[in-house]
Amino acid sequence: MDPKKLPEGRLSRLARLASLGVKAGANAVLSGDAHQAAAKQAAEVLGSMRGLAAKVGQMASYVDGVVPEEHHGAYEGALRVLRSAAPTSSPEDVRRVLREDLGDEPERLFATWEERPIASASIGQVHRATLTDGTEVAVKVQHAGIDRAVESDLDNAGSLQVMLGAVSPKALETKRTYEEIRQRFLEELDYGLEADRTEAFARFHADDPRVRIPKVIRDRSSKRVLTTTFMRGLSLDEAASKPEALRAVWAETMWRFVFRGTLVGGMFNADPHPGNYLLHDDGGIAFLDFGCVQPLDPEHMERARVMHRAAVARDEAAFSRAVIDLLGTRRGSHEERVVVYTRRCFAPLFESPYRIERPYVAGLVRDLREIGRAAFKSESNAVALPPNMVFMNRLQFGFYSVLARLDVVADYASVERGFLG
Repeated sequence: MDPKKLPEGRLSRLARLASLGVKAGANAVLSGDAHQAAAKQAAEVLGSMRGLAAKVGQMASYVDGVVPEEHHGAYEGALRVLRSAAPTSSPEDVRRVLREDLGDEPERLFATWEERPIASASIGQVHRATLTDGTEVAVKVQHAGIDRAVESDLDNAGSLQVMLGAVSPKALETKRTYEEIRQRFLEELDYGLEADRTEAFARFHADDPRVRIPKVIRDRSSKRVLTTTFMRGLSLDEAASKPEALRAVWAETMWRFVFRGTLVGGMFNADPHPGNYLLHDDGGIAFLDFGCVQPLDPEHMERARVMHRAAVARDEAAFSRAVIDLLGTRRGSHEERVVVYTRRCFAPLFESPYRIERPYVAGLVRDLREIGRAAFKSESNAVALPPNMVFMNRLQFGFYSVLARLDVVADYASVERGFLG
């Protein structure tokens, strides 16, 4: 098996994951640099598989608590490459997609075209180009065969459970949850839908001068090609060393983008990995990648707003009632644990101004797993998470892990008062 070739079939992808498990197990009994070697091997295997497997690697690289703390440094360093520099598609494959979708060679579609990609991730890779009017653009082209690879992963319950393991206890999942997840990940293969969502987010946040979203170039986009205006800015790692006052503005801008979009706009971007933010020296942020978007129905939004308002007001009793109403729990020890856990998740509002730190995020991941284990063992009063809460967990852990890297005190409650009224 060519280790660099994208495996598309269910059995070939299972075989590669199994190979990774065997090698990781062997490394676990060694000493010295064993975990560093295992992390490097994981990055190579997950990167070559792309699709959901690469997403697992992305999450492990930055979501605190997914990898045990004693090994986090080794895995974060090795897997960081999967955020923007995963294995790339060949120039021939890229040209074939452009011909099939846009009808011509890149040199005739664009005034200039850089064949070497500037970034590559789980579903596609990005090339820099310019239009005939001089506009600089980013052209995202899907990896050849990625649609079949993702569908193979979604047909494999084991692969899907690996993806879910970091964000949702197995005991609290249902068939509806898996269907919701399947729909969201299949949507990521449709760049036409992502173009629609990018424009929807841009319209909603148009009145916020600190939120910057690239403009879609429609006549150079299709189901497998997405062309947008090119955005520049600092990476999260670069931003982490900037003055504290500026980091606080960035943190509050991120919070407003996420929770105003969720609680007022009824949609949230459920893929908050660090590569999706470009930070500007005036406190603004360019937000990228709207492939995985979870819509919320009006009833859920209103219940969530009640919960957030109670947290901002520091009304513990109202907050507990709102959690029970939103999640539909039943009386008993499971409900008590869920309320306590959710209260911990809302510490940045109850205790605002608040510094989100990595141990806090890792503790939330650990506590959710404990709730799942307890529910799995014996409790008849446990209830499944609402399907859309799986992606809310992914957002919560991923977004909090991003904020933890800014390592700054921010007044998140004040931000929410500004849009909740």
